[in-house]
Amino acid sequence: MTEKISPEELLTVTSADNLDRLDTASHCKSGFVGKHVQTVFAWKQLIDSLNRNSLYIGPLSLVTNYQQAFMEQFITDPIKEEARKAVMQGKNPDIFIQQNEEIEKEYAKKIYNFCSQVMTNNKFDEKKILELSTTEDGKNRLKQLIDEFTSLEIKYNSKGLTRLKAMKDLVKSLVIIITGQGIKEGEHPFRNKDKAGNVAPFDKYLDELKNRIEQLYKYDAFEIKKFSEKATGNKIGFSKYEIVNNSKLHTVTLRHYPLPEGIEPNGKILYMPSPLINMPEIYDLAEGKSVVEGMLKEGYEIYLVDYGQPGIDEVDLGLSFYGQIVHEKYFDIIKKNHPGQEIYVMAYCMAGTLCLTYLARRAAERKAQGLEMDIKKIALMATPVKFDDEESGHKKMRDTIRDDYDPDLMNELFGKLNVPSQVIEMGMHEIQPGVQYYVLSGFYSRAPFPDAIMDSAPFLYWLTHGTNFPIKAHTEWISKFFLGNQLYKGEYCLPSKIKELDGKPVDMSILKESGVRIFDYRGLRDPISPAGSCVASEIWGQSKDIGISRGGLNRTIEKNVGHIFVVSKKLLAEFLLFVNAFYNDEELPADL
Repeated sequence: MTEKISPEELLTVTSADNLDRLDTASHCKSGFVGKHVQTVFAWKQLIDSLNRNSLYIGPLSLVTNYQQAFMEQFITDPIKEEARKAVMQGKNPDIFIQQNEEIEKEYAKKIYNFCSQVMTNNKFDEKKILELSTTEDGKNRLKQLIDEFTSLEIKYNSKGLTRLKAMKDLVKSLVIIITGQGIKEGEHPFRNKDKAGNVAPFDKYLDELKNRIEQLYKYDAFEIKKFSEKATGNKIGFSKYEIVNNSKLHTVTLRHYPLPEGIEPNGKILYMPSPLINMPEIYDLAEGKSVVEGMLKEGYEIYLVDYGQPGIDEVDLGLSFYGQIVHEKYFDIIKKNHPGQEIYVMAYCMAGTLCLTYLARRAAERKAQGLEMDIKKIALMATPVKFDDEESGHKKMRDTIRDDYDPDLMNELFGKLNVPSQVIEMGMHEIQPGVQYYVLSGFYSRAPFPDAIMDSAPFLYWLTHGTNFPIKAHTEWISKFFLGNQLYKGEYCLPSKIKELDGKPVDMSILKESGVRIFDYRGLRDPISPAGSCVASEIWGQSKDIGISRGGLNRTIEKNVGHIFVVSKKLLAEFLLFVNAFYNDEELPADL
């Protein structure tokens, strides 16, 4: 035997180490090609325009016709075909990100295989470690294993705070464990400091690394999408429900969650529309992490809108369908099934934005018919209604849209298949620096805690399985809300069965006039729906103070939380106290 091999003999510095200290993931290749594709399609549109213009005849017409045919056959049509093929296969239409995902899968597989060579019964085997780190054959085999990781890192198309960096932290951890030595230059992954700024002794740190890797290996949880699918059986959601008869509208259905046995009904109905771009299980992830479960225990009959996965038949459905027609039909069903019972609304993110506009239009229609408004309480969770560059906090996203979003190109690429969830996800990443790295690294960091890995599975499944956004509705959401700020300005229009209201702007002030009460729950660490955009309760709605106020904000709860706070049992329990107090006109203790 010889001396143990050192980390420096094994590890090779690559872009996966983020030596440039970027604060987010940088997708340079994707950005370059994306701009090029935009230019190509803009040129095609110009040629199409020239060909449609009857003024151009003769030689010029022949040239433009030839250019149009050439571009369509050899450039734009193949691009569209590849993009649509990727979407139909559930893959990312960005070929570079698609390649990254394949590299990440292979990288995770190699981590698992690496662990299997130094473990017995899911525990590190000191005999195997010693053989691999001290004998010549072992060292050569070890170098070959690490070189395989390096080869994948070199092929990766992005740099900075990427998922691959989080995964390389695990490889570094394995190297530290096997060599029994620290890294002389560079960071020691997962070695945190205490409040006094001190790091744990190396022996303790080594034990923590071993425990972390052992737990991840036990559940084969190195790649979170694969792990979440296996752990959940491709199914999430805790509470039992049934699909309401005759509720299907295209891919949209209405779920009814009956009261559990032993729970007395409180006589109130809770209507819960979900966001268009996520699975509705965000309301019902798991036991103890379910808004539905918590509200059922309070005796509410719950109806939840599931928008499903839109397909070819949904490409031409706009926001008036998803934010008006759906709600109108479902409220009619609920009122028929529960005559005379009070209906409350609870909505998350954009679901609240759209439902709020519907309630205003409903109030105006009922007023025109001489009827009192029948739905008078809506609780909003991280719901944006104001989109500007100054106060709302949306400037970064608006800048990203202005720089990168091309509605004509989106329609060319995805017009027949809707906007894939991966495209929406990339936009979200632009306003959440390093989110790809921090989600994965955070998951790895928590792995040693009891039940932490399996406890994360439902959320990770929800996070990695988005839904497509109907193309027309997506275009309208971007143009009318994000860029046009039409709701806040009083310019957002909806159709109506009342002639004088049809196609006219929705008067949001009628909510207050009609006695509608609005509750806002917003987070100071929410980049998706910044606190400055979640101001519905401050500008619309009935003004009675129910005693839940912070910093003078009437009916508004502002907490130091992020966008998806419901994954925390503690934060969810607190939210449920707040929202039930709102629905029941109750005061809360001053210390909450």
